[in-house]
Amino acid sequence: ELGFGASLVRRDTAMHNLDHKEEIKQWKRSFLFSLLFGIPVFGLMIYMIVMDDKHNGSMPPEQNIIPGLSILNLAFFVLCTPVQFVGGWYFYVQAYKSLKHKTANMDVLIVLATTIAYLYSCLILIVAIAEKAEQSPMTFFDTPPMLFVFIALGRWLEHIAKSKTSEALAKLLSLQATEAVVVTLGPDNTILSEEQIAVDLVQRGDIIKVVPGGKFPVDGKVIEGCSMADESLITGEPMPVVKRVGNAVIAGSINAQGSLLIQATHVGSETTLSQIVKLVEEAQMSKAPIQQFADKLSGYFVPFIVGISVVTLIVWISIGLANFEAIEKYLSGYSKHIPKAEVIVRFAFQTSITVLSIACPCSLGLATPTAVMVGTGVGAQNGILIKGGEPLELAHKVKVVMFDKTGTITHGVPKVMRVLILVDVTVLPLKKLLAIVGTAEASSEHPLGNAVAKYCKEELGIDVLGYCTDFQSVPGCAVASQAYSVLIGNREWITRNGLHVGREVDEAMTSHEMKGQTAVLVAIDGTLCGMIAVADTVKPEAALAVYTLKNMGVDVVLLTGDNRKTATAIASQVGIKKVFAEVLPSHKVAKVQELQDQGKTVAMVGDGVNDSPALAKADVGIAIGTGTDVAIEAADVVLIRNDLLDVVACIDLSKQTVRRIRINFIFAFIYNLVGIPIAAGVFLPVGLVLQPWMGSAAMAASSVSVVVSSLMLR
Repeated sequence: ELGFGASLVRRDTAMHNLDHKEEIKQWKRSFLFSLLFGIPVFGLMIYMIVMDDKHNGSMPPEQNIIPGLSILNLAFFVLCTPVQFVGGWYFYVQAYKSLKHKTANMDVLIVLATTIAYLYSCLILIVAIAEKAEQSPMTFFDTPPMLFVFIALGRWLEHIAKSKTSEALAKLLSLQATEAVVVTLGPDNTILSEEQIAVDLVQRGDIIKVVPGGKFPVDGKVIEGCSMADESLITGEPMPVVKRVGNAVIAGSINAQGSLLIQATHVGSETTLSQIVKLVEEAQMSKAPIQQFADKLSGYFVPFIVGISVVTLIVWISIGLANFEAIEKYLSGYSKHIPKAEVIVRFAFQTSITVLSIACPCSLGLATPTAVMVGTGVGAQNGILIKGGEPLELAHKVKVVMFDKTGTITHGVPKVMRVLILVDVTVLPLKKLLAIVGTAEASSEHPLGNAVAKYCKEELGIDVLGYCTDFQSVPGCAVASQAYSVLIGNREWITRNGLHVGREVDEAMTSHEMKGQTAVLVAIDGTLCGMIAVADTVKPEAALAVYTLKNMGVDVVLLTGDNRKTATAIASQVGIKKVFAEVLPSHKVAKVQELQDQGKTVAMVGDGVNDSPALAKADVGIAIGTGTDVAIEAADVVLIRNDLLDVVACIDLSKQTVRRIRINFIFAFIYNLVGIPIAAGVFLPVGLVLQPWMGSAAMAASSVSVVVSSLMLR
């Protein structure tokens, strides 16, 4: 009556894509802008080093535009200023946010370093111009552009990798049906009416009709009909599942054959598919970011360095005022016309600023990103895609590796393992049996049927088999065709058709089933003629990968939604002792959490949608490159070559990278521990005074040593 309307609240899949778009755009701009000015700065740096050797840290007079200002310093100033305030703007924003929350992260260090270097350079240039100095001083203008280029590139690539997770969530949501056919039933389940509505309007208890080839819109229970459902997208298992009255169906899975009537049991956010999406989101949100060692240190490093700088300032002012003659001989570069007090303050300020400049965390800032950049590059060259520094650093701590079965330990595709003839071969030769069976299965859509047909074609060396008439597929049993009157199926199907399965045949079938294989029988014209064993085979390198991981002190676990008999059989073939079978996607996450609660670092290796929550929850998620896009994008590491030995290689690469990062930190610490006392003037009594150009050289040497150290990973 008031004129308001009502509209349905819809789940917006686009919201999952907004996570990092702005950050990616921002860091890309920052990197490209810094690079634009960074390239010429790098060229000038080379020239500066050459001039540094010839003129002891000052520019020759003939290069000066005006007294105290050289062409080189003017070029540095012009190139550095835009980078400092435009390219580095986002660093200032992040540093401000950090300080606002009373913390000091790497952004604070970067801003402090570049700002001090820039302001100090401007200050000494102004002083040199004011004093009309013969030589232009050595400045730190080269520091901000080069530092911003490296750090902005790292941040850009990091956010690109993070954005893949939100795309994975959108893909998960897109698996769900958008509409459902709700029916009204009369007596004896006769359909009185049908209505196609949006899936969001379906209520618990509604009766829904699902046609062959259609998606199940909600979780439900079959109340009429019989069919096969392809749940591989959800459970990861390739075999279609029989759905009869009373069986549960999962939203997002596909109805393969007959028409079904289901009663909705879980709708909206309660469906299995929605729960998987929720689990991926929660795992991503709850996984605390691994603090880089430099970030942890910076909380103490920043106030410590600022404290030393202030103490240096106060101490030298006090010493100068108390005994100016003690430091006068070291200040020969200053004009005698300047008052003593000004000379003392200037020297104290110089040493104080030099402490901040030499303690510039360039080497600390580069220690991790350079090693990570080289490490991920080495991994990519060897078919291992690592998404950023966190998984690369974490993988070396892994104590448990959990493998999914289907498509990970196994190939994920059924294959004929054995054909056993149960009659005299003179009556029915192998080739004739294969021709008949292959023709019968040629019309089948079942994965086992496809595997048998493919095997028959390969063994007979032909591309086309005979023609099958009156083909009939019975869900959960097998196929029947007439001409030769062929029956192919399990014990139940063969027995139902009046044929006797003898003890020896039953034992042969049981023997294969104990190995995790599926055994089917073949009857031709009323006679039991053969048995075919089909299985999803283990990858050839799986056993070696498991053995190597165990030798590295890593526990190996098999995690699968398949039945316990098959899971145990596969595990025994590759040497895995611990098996979790018949595990739903949500329970996979719980198993990962259970091991993490014991203080263990867990890696999960999988390939399907059903693995994506566990891949996200694990400390290191490793996806097989031939797996689903959702699994690949939810994982931290992707194995392009589909080789399980790359899991071992990934952990080994992590160990090598972390060792290199530690060496880099040692280089950085030695530089700071030696450089800071010299910069503070501690060794002034023995004549060791650190000039700004020396600090610049030491800083460059430290950064170069770290980069060279990282490149040794190759």
